[in-house]
Amino acid sequence: MIIQFICRAVLLGVPLLYGSTGEIITEKSGHLNLGIPGIMYVGAISGVVGSFLYETACGNELANMNPLLAVLIPLLCSLLGSILMGLIYNFLTVTLHANQNVTGLAITTLGIGLGNFLGASLINITKSELPSIALTKTSSFFKVQLPFADDLGWFGELFLSYDFLTYLAIIIALVASFVLNKTRVGLNLRAVGENPATADAAGINVTRYKYLATCIGSAIAGLGGLQYVMSYADGVWSNNAFGDRGWMAIALVIFALWKPSMAIAGSFLFGALCNANNYIQGLGTETQELFKMLPYIVTIVVLIITSMRKKREHQPPESLGLSYFREER
Repeated sequence: MIIQFICRAVLLGVPLLYGSTGEIITEKSGHLNLGIPGIMYVGAISGVVGSFLYETACGNELANMNPLLAVLIPLLCSLLGSILMGLIYNFLTVTLHANQNVTGLAITTLGIGLGNFLGASLINITKSELPSIALTKTSSFFKVQLPFADDLGWFGELFLSYDFLTYLAIIIALVASFVLNKTRVGLNLRAVGENPATADAAGINVTRYKYLATCIGSAIAGLGGLQYVMSYADGVWSNNAFGDRGWMAIALVIFALWKPSMAIAGSFLFGALCNANNYIQGLGTETQELFKMLPYIVTIVVLIITSMRKKREHQPPESLGLSYFREER
């Protein structure tokens, strides 16, 4: 039961890791993107649409499907949909200098509405009796495990039994941490987030860095939505089933102190806290609902502690949420 609990916690935490890593990269450029929930939603539904079209083209026969295309098509669709949402956010906040908070909330509303519209359209096309669409054939390709995992007992189940998107999330977080802290690109990005006027004076293209950081962050966040549908939900899409995972990913950014490497452990902790209520029996529905609040309570506690300590490395970028007007430099 302990191993099952840990494995479930990891699967729950991986979408949060994608979302938080993408948001950390975005916030390092000085942009607070509250549109992450909508972007993750669009990333999920874009992958669902791509896999639905491919399954339909193959006659809904598993034997006719190419494993590489079955994975690559929804993956590319998810990335394209997420990057498009990031570009919309960039155009409004970087080019037009719109308020970042309002724009992010608008992107979330747009993303969820668009996802529900496309999801409902696919359900009507399939004439499903249930308010959902099942893409189990595509999901089976995403959930392929290492062939020798079952032969290693508890070790294989605990460390080697996950889908490739789970390992990819950890790799992306580690690479992001390395780039931000050990490369000139990361140094320039952090300079843009701390003081864009100084970075601009030093010859750094502020607009380019903001656009790239937000688009890359959006693409990574979108993969979290795809991983949730294809791996955690076994390829089943239901409108509004994604829940508040996008907001939890934003909360995880604060918990991880804007460090992608810390987000790895934080995401699995959040996954465990979210999963705890499923293993508590006999305490009543009210108590189980209280356990769902734990990730947010932990985030608030971390925010209070870091604010009291006032260490600069534990604080958000100096210009986070502020638009940059070059003519005022």
